[in-house]
Amino acid sequence: MYRLIKPIFFKFDPENVHYFVVKRLKWFNDKFPLGKTIIRSSFDVHIKGLEREVFGIKFRNPVGLAAGFDKNGEYVEALSNLGFGFIEVGTVTPMPQPGNDKPRMFRLPNDEALINRMGFNNKGVDVMAERLRLLKDRHPDIVVGGNIGKNKATPNEDAVSDYIKCFDRLFDVVDYFVVNVSSPNTPGLRELQEKEPLKNILNTLQQRNLKNNISRPILLKIAPDLTDAQLDDIIEIVAETKIAGIIATNTTISRENLITDKVLSAEMGGLSGKPVKVRSTEVIKYLAEKSNKAFPIIGVGGIHSAKDAREKLEAGASLVQLYTGFIYEGPGLIKQICKDLVEH
Repeated sequence: MYRLIKPIFFKFDPENVHYFVVKRLKWFNDKFPLGKTIIRSSFDVHIKGLEREVFGIKFRNPVGLAAGFDKNGEYVEALSNLGFGFIEVGTVTPMPQPGNDKPRMFRLPNDEALINRMGFNNKGVDVMAERLRLLKDRHPDIVVGGNIGKNKATPNEDAVSDYIKCFDRLFDVVDYFVVNVSSPNTPGLRELQEKEPLKNILNTLQQRNLKNNISRPILLKIAPDLTDAQLDDIIEIVAETKIAGIIATNTTISRENLITDKVLSAEMGGLSGKPVKVRSTEVIKYLAEKSNKAFPIIGVGGIHSAKDAREKLEAGASLVQLYTGFIYEGPGLIKQICKDLVEH
């Protein structure tokens, strides 16, 4: 079914299509009689043996939705009914911000990729926190990750205060946190990946990471463009700050070996999809081997098939996430991956 309608979707602006589709999905899930039942019967995964416990959280299956797809926590229930084992929302910032000027998302169909320069467009952490509070009241079993960032106007020397605000506001309504310092679409953000500012952010959050005898796993999302020396620093930082794990990887600024014409591929922003698959897996493998699997890794980047997901897991990931592959392959990809994991 998805293969029939995808060519129609791909004729229109990708950002407009995104919101058109997710809003219809939510309406069908919430308002249409038997909507939830139809969605679950078509896509949800009920296969024994897929459960995973990672950083103290039980996941019904290891296939999650990456951050960026649901920036404001508006569509979590509907997306969960498609079979995802967990949903990561955000990136969210303390204050609402419009993001970068449009157009800011571009398809590269010949490469099965996307370029985006969204710029952390979101409605602010207060809006998200209230939505997730209502969601968790109804569906406490849905595993939700909160991906947090800083506002564009906040200087890097004050960035830690933005991460604190998001962390404190979401603490009661998410199951884990992801610190995003690796998006290429907020000026200067990637400078926070340097050792000292990164340790400052992570240590500060860890010092606040206890409320009513509950702590939340904190993960760090890293770029695929880091050198081996920088990855060595990441391993050291995880050990020193005692955060729960790593998400590898975010989008890349590289444009190597693209088939797409140079004008389109030269658009500013982060590249995702198949072109980042190999590098993402290399980063996972390097971190897992160099650290002797000292911490869990969530693998994301270029997963367009069950085989791609298996490669990430075999390289050392404990869980995987979809984004661009979900757009290109459709919701059936989740069940394909889960069935393949059981068979293998």
